[in-house]
Amino acid sequence: MFKSQRKAAAGASPSRASMPGAFLPDDFVVPTLVAGPDFQIRPITVHDVVKDYGAVIGSLDRLAGRFGPEWGWPDREFTFEQALIDVAWLQKQGQLRRSFSYVVITPDGERQLGRIHVAPSDLPGSDAVVVFWVRADEENSVLEKELESFVREWVATAWPFDTVRFPGRD
Repeated sequence: MFKSQRKAAAGASPSRASMPGAFLPDDFVVPTLVAGPDFQIRPITVHDVVKDYGAVIGSLDRLAGRFGPEWGWPDREFTFEQALIDVAWLQKQGQLRRSFSYVVITPDGERQLGRIHVAPSDLPGSDAVVVFWVRADEENSVLEKELESFVREWVATAWPFDTVRFPGRD
């Protein structure tokens, strides 16, 4: 389904990224759009802020319960201005190849269903950490289960990592 350049090179050792703070090989092509029958994913941009803010605010209790204790996000006073800053930061991190954030949207692009984040791991023994969520009204749905299966396969086959942590899902 998805093929990592590194994994396709049959064990070739890629050079680590030369951009400061980057955690991927320079020659790795970061996935930009993946479409499926029930959702598509693409890198987050500032143009997503309205739908992203709606998804976050509509899921505030769920997200705060899941991410708040460790990351302090989202704050109960989360504002649209803060959402714009957050989304712009996530977009810039992707441009710098430091971490990658994706929106999960309906196939027609009209509704944001959640997000996926791929970042370097802060724990020894793993290359990356992948966190994803769906909006509260999709919690425990068929979509959430399909997204989890998809994300695990996508990370295993399209990204150049050997060991990945899935906090809250392992």
